[in-house]
Amino acid sequence: MLYSAFQAWTDMMAPSRWAAASLLAWRDQMPGGLGDGDFARRLFAVADVYQGAKVTHDRPPYAIRPVPVGNGFAEVREEVVLDQPFGSLLRFVKQGVTAPQPKMLVVAPLSGHFATLLRSTVQTLLIDHDVYITDWKNARDVPLSAGRFGFEDYVDYVIGFIRHLGPGSHLLSVCQPCVPAFAAVAVMAQEKDPAQPRTMTLMGGPVDTRIAPTVVNQLAMDNPIQWFEDNLISHVPWRFAGAGRRVYPGFLQLSAFMSMNLDRHFAQHRKLYQHLADAEAEAASKIKDFYEEYFAVLDMTADYYLETVDFVFQRALLARGELLHRGRYVDPAAIQRTALLTVEGERDDICSVGQTAAAHLLCGSLRPHLKRHHLQPGVGHYGVFSGSRWETQVYPQVRNLVLAMG
Repeated sequence: MLYSAFQAWTDMMAPSRWAAASLLAWRDQMPGGLGDGDFARRLFAVADVYQGAKVTHDRPPYAIRPVPVGNGFAEVREEVVLDQPFGSLLRFVKQGVTAPQPKMLVVAPLSGHFATLLRSTVQTLLIDHDVYITDWKNARDVPLSAGRFGFEDYVDYVIGFIRHLGPGSHLLSVCQPCVPAFAAVAVMAQEKDPAQPRTMTLMGGPVDTRIAPTVVNQLAMDNPIQWFEDNLISHVPWRFAGAGRRVYPGFLQLSAFMSMNLDRHFAQHRKLYQHLADAEAEAASKIKDFYEEYFAVLDMTADYYLETVDFVFQRALLARGELLHRGRYVDPAAIQRTALLTVEGERDDICSVGQTAAAHLLCGSLRPHLKRHHLQPGVGHYGVFSGSRWETQVYPQVRNLVLAMG
């Protein structure tokens, strides 16, 4: 009922948003000067802000820029190398580059946004690596015939992707999937899989949420898991390919994220309006690009969402040594060959300092020279994997570990 009501509201608003977009298109076709007056700029600014403030379910483009190679730049194209029902293994191929580089699997969050949220991470990694990413699909587009997708399935997907890359690859996980990615590497170690990655980088991930709980952690603990199922799970409306599938809608996750910093989001849209009204195109474009990505949401399967809330945020099963995968306890102490780097942001209000570093205590069999931790001063959650400090201070830690492990 909730999803259907949201879709009905979206459909009701579509004509007015179309009208606003049409007004902007008309402006762009006008002879020069007709839209330059103060009143006209303000009118078009209102239309621009209004038509852009909408939730979409379409994956934005990665839009990876040419990568520096030698004395020039290489164009980058996307190539699906494994296509699975709930996600693809996507490779970023650098045109004309034939020299082998370390293979890096980026394990993207499945938490309401598309993997394109990590385009800045990918852009930087491509300088020195052959980069792949877990490109998760919107659950509302996956038919019921594809079956269920839960926490254990996520772990299996990661294992399958690592095996496809083969021995000698590297893994980097950002935020929420640090736990299933960590579990995947542990399972491969327990099975003595020859494709175990050489390095594992965990960035801002909730390995042990019992440490310095954040507002996000507290929200997960405030209600029993049944409350989440009763109040947050909906069925995909019949007009979509995944009709009838139980999901945690992306628009609910977006609402939760926005409510944490509602004043900031309103302020940003006021700034956007003012930039547009003042014809400050570059400043306006930065805000518009951010919200185009931020408002593009995907639905998670109910199984994956509820199990993540339960296993990771409420019971911290991996940290307690109680996480099961296909009937077998996951043992991080089995990891002996994969070097570990954990990265945390000093000001992270989503995953606090200490929660990711807890992975070092769990990897009791790793020799000291295979363990590294980096605490990045002055950044919040997103600054760990995007922005100037990611590029100049965090990324060198990742690159150096990869180089050290050969």
